[in-house]
Amino acid sequence: MERLIPTETIIALETVPLRYGLGATEELGFELRRMGIKKALLVTDSNLFEFGLPDKVKEIAVDADVKIEIFDRVQIEPTDKSFEEAIEAAKSNDWDSLISVGGGSVIDTAKAMNLYSTHPAPLMDYINKPVGKGKPPPGPLRPHIAIPTTSGTGSETTPAAILDIVKMKVKTGISHRYLRPSLAIVDPLNTLTQPAEVTASVGCDVLTHAIESFTSKPYDSRIRPSSPAERPVYIGANPIADLWSEQAISWCAKYLRRAVFNSHDIEARSYMALASTFAGIGFGTAGVHVPHAMSYTVAGMVRDFKPAGYNVNEPLVPHGISVVVNAPACFRFTASAWPERHARAAELLGINTGNMSQMEAAYSLADAVTGLMRDLSIPNGTSALGYNERDIPKLVDGAIKQQRLLVNSPRPVGKSELEQLFSEALRYW
Repeated sequence: MERLIPTETIIALETVPLRYGLGATEELGFELRRMGIKKALLVTDSNLFEFGLPDKVKEIAVDADVKIEIFDRVQIEPTDKSFEEAIEAAKSNDWDSLISVGGGSVIDTAKAMNLYSTHPAPLMDYINKPVGKGKPPPGPLRPHIAIPTTSGTGSETTPAAILDIVKMKVKTGISHRYLRPSLAIVDPLNTLTQPAEVTASVGCDVLTHAIESFTSKPYDSRIRPSSPAERPVYIGANPIADLWSEQAISWCAKYLRRAVFNSHDIEARSYMALASTFAGIGFGTAGVHVPHAMSYTVAGMVRDFKPAGYNVNEPLVPHGISVVVNAPACFRFTASAWPERHARAAELLGINTGNMSQMEAAYSLADAVTGLMRDLSIPNGTSALGYNERDIPKLVDGAIKQQRLLVNSPRPVGKSELEQLFSEALRYW
């Protein structure tokens, strides 16, 4: 008699305690006292000193009788080298907690500093397979309070830290529940200094996070793990994550353009900060899929593209751009696998689907994302980033390594499918 393979029945929701709202940063001192913190390592981006944010956070901490050491040599879009330098700095300081002030690069770097200084190991030990060994951390980490200054990655809520492995020309990460910060303080006032181009890029990251988690392969279609310890961080679309993801999509549709076009639109900034956190909770549980898998190799193979609005001296494809330039091709590809979800996402983005068939509405999601890209002056596909047809084989080789993400796709994805998608993503209009 044929035995049925048991599928997953458990939704494992883990998230971060949150303090959200205008002026939430002012409550840092209360939280430091409550958590019993005495000496903290403040991790930040040196560019932020121009706007006084690290100094403000330090002052609040000192007033709470917390000693502060500062590490401000975070690299935008971190690399294995920048992670290793930050980890060495963390090992040389005697601290009982971290406070990260900055965007996703800062928060991810702080996660790595916490992990490797608490449980020392070669860098590749904790990095996801097949790029690294994918070993789980042996135990919990020290407290980490994350204070984001961008509305994009949602890193303040997630169990992942992302980096470039330079020699391999691939972006990958470390994923484990212990990496989640202990507390997120999300203050929209801290995002007011974002240039318009940065707001557009990180906002597109929010949107693609939310759509990918909403359209990921359902959790209950996966094989049940042999034990709870074997359950992946990203479990697939589920009714709990859906609530967070749908709301994030809706807020992006309403507020992202406004936040980009008017940096002092407090309402738009506030809701995009909340959308980032909501999307982070959604994809931090459900996961992301093909657009992110493709994005890591697009960012990792950059040759000479330098984005407007970013204070960088070296070529760089910001994460949000590297994701969204792939998204229309990917959502057109996955639409047929779960049309009702894609149709719902299109509706949330403002597409009038009333006179469409469900499949027509599903395919319109790709058009909705393309329209948003055009409105926000996002580069027109990967060709605008310097790629061409000759690059596709190497792009595919990098993307196929992102199996922890590709298994989330509602439609199976192999090398031939990735070749097709990278070809379509070269140009949209």
